Amino acid sequence: MSPEEITQRLELLRIEHRDLDAAIIALGEGAMVDQLQLARFKKRKLRLRDEIAWCEDQLLPDIIA
Repeated sequence: MSPEEITQRLELLRIEHRDLDAAIIALGEGAMVDQLQLARFKKRKLRLRDEIAWCEDQLLPDIIA
């Protein structure tokens, strides 16, 4: 992947992460909380965070001091 593709993917992942955050908050505020759906959203959010970290690592080179 080129740096431009990684940057675009990173932006999409961040948007999805924010959307999931809003969905988790909205779902948690309801009278009947669907615990299974809430757990799925949280698990997906963690996977997105890992993928965001990977993309950021690809864009920033490791510097060995």
